[in-house]
Amino acid sequence: MALGPKGRPQRIRDPLHDLIEFDTSRFEQMLWHVIQSPPFQRLRRVRQLGFSEYVYPGATHTRFAHSLGVLFNARRLMRNVKRHIGSDNFDQFRSEAALTAALLHDVGHGPFSHSFESIGKSLNLKYAKHEDVSDEIIRNTEVAEILDNYTPGMSKQVADIIGAKAPGDVYSSVVSSQFDADRLDYMQRDRMMSGTQHSEIDLTWLIANLELDAVPFGVEEEKIGEIETFVLSSKAIFAAETYVVGLFQLYPTVYFHKATRSAEKVFFFLFERVFRLVQQGDVDLVGLSKANPIVAFAENPDSLQNALRLDDSVIWGSLAELCESKDALIAQLAVMLRERRLPKAIDLRTAVSRELGDEAPAEVIEKAVLLTRNSLNEWIDEQGAELPSIWIDTAQRVPYKEFQEDIGPLNQILIRHNGGLVDLKEVSPIVDSIRPFKLDRAYVPFQDDGTAKKIDETIKQKAKEAKGE
Repeated sequence: MALGPKGRPQRIRDPLHDLIEFDTSRFEQMLWHVIQSPPFQRLRRVRQLGFSEYVYPGATHTRFAHSLGVLFNARRLMRNVKRHIGSDNFDQFRSEAALTAALLHDVGHGPFSHSFESIGKSLNLKYAKHEDVSDEIIRNTEVAEILDNYTPGMSKQVADIIGAKAPGDVYSSVVSSQFDADRLDYMQRDRMMSGTQHSEIDLTWLIANLELDAVPFGVEEEKIGEIETFVLSSKAIFAAETYVVGLFQLYPTVYFHKATRSAEKVFFFLFERVFRLVQQGDVDLVGLSKANPIVAFAENPDSLQNALRLDDSVIWGSLAELCESKDALIAQLAVMLRERRLPKAIDLRTAVSRELGDEAPAEVIEKAVLLTRNSLNEWIDEQGAELPSIWIDTAQRVPYKEFQEDIGPLNQILIRHNGGLVDLKEVSPIVDSIRPFKLDRAYVPFQDDGTAKKIDETIKQKAKEAKGE
């Protein structure tokens, strides 16, 4: 790679940020070289929103595009940091490490991202976890060589920033914080590409009003020090409200959509079974050749090379063969996924609320939902079937992360107010009033009147128990 003045400026046209440019400086040319590396180019074949295109046909953008957008936002945030710190106190090496971390934060994502990680968790597959893959790529591949040729020790710095549980300084806050470059990109990009129209985010005003301040950092409410991080001026209260609400609304409308989650369940059961059969030596039953990257990974999941051969295109390209599998369950699930024959979703929370009536207290509804879910799970366990006839799906999104004892106020959005710093919730009735979004669904993968009847009967029974009848 030609670094320095001999390098050429490069420009990438992005639908969200317009032009993302790389100048002829040695650092920018290094970033450009990272982008050209095979591990990073692989992100072109990993979609940002997985199966969301089953609901929103335009949501086909990739982790590659998102990662470039994160870098774009990180640059904007870092300029803000430099303006507040001043050139004399600005740590250039730390800044460059954070910007590189922003670019590489998703480099380890597997096919269909979090859906694939669920399979890895079920089967204890190390390189199904994107954090582990990212760490290995950054420390021990050609990416590490590029980083360390630029500055010795850069790969370790970048990996440590990405792997940190909490930001250690204002530079790492650019990568991980309430206003980090990651969420500032995906909340806009996912909204734009899905076509959802709620909550326009005034990103320009938010960034313009970001300031730096030292805030307490403690464990179990005991202050152990201070850390410099982002806070907002009082002028940005309303923009911050829109930001919180907009991020929150993406979950019920996009990320937790019933069809998307249904497809993720089909994917999980399909490939969990594929991996199990391969590991048992039943490759012939699966229907894939031994040269298929899926088979190679299942046989040796501790190989980073095998993990990096997997992407969305490999999965889609293998579905035709899986549809012809000798294993009936694999064939059935593969057809469901390929042809979008998704399981019917039953919203347990809605059904319970309807059964209890409009006047039912929230705690009674919660109790009935929990009883229903537990009862159905017990029934599933009793069946002992290879593929459950009911798939339970639960999730929760908290709209605003409040104080956590092990992290402290770094999870908060702090606003300058009356000469001090206060939590956004204290000055925003809107943010204070938002309650967590809870998902409790049952999916019926096959048309089975008996299963649907079982769910209905369980809901009625547990609603009565919750009321004390």
